[in-house]
Amino acid sequence: MTDAFQKMFQQMLQSGQEMARAFNPALEHVDTKAFEKLIPTMPSDMLEMWFGKTFNRDGLDARTRLLVTLAAMTVQGAHAEPQLRMTIRHAIAAGATPREIAEVIYQMGMFGGIPAMQKALEIAQGVFTESEGNETE
Repeated sequence: MTDAFQKMFQQMLQSGQEMARAFNPALEHVDTKAFEKLIPTMPSDMLEMWFGKTFNRDGLDARTRLLVTLAAMTVQGAHAEPQLRMTIRHAIAAGATPREIAEVIYQMGMFGGIPAMQKALEIAQGVFTESEGNETE
């Protein structure tokens, strides 16, 4: 991530964290990462098959479908953390950038509320950090 993007992302997270604490401090420390080990990320050709061509051959590609899915999951309150992480990883594998993912989540704050947006941004940042760590391995 660039410094400007990292700074913007940190500002988004910080503002959301303050609001999340005010609304429901109990959700701050929930960690469901153990569930994710059961579901690997699909290869890009599988992503395109299932999310790009199966439902509408002449419609949206896998990247766009996954960004729309991410938006919907954020608006629903970002409660399904393992599924949200998996969708973010799949969106990256389908060609979405961290900036696009963050912008989609940030936009959903208008529709799903600040706590939902904040939770999704925190999850996304974790996935971005994991992805950066995997690039060096």
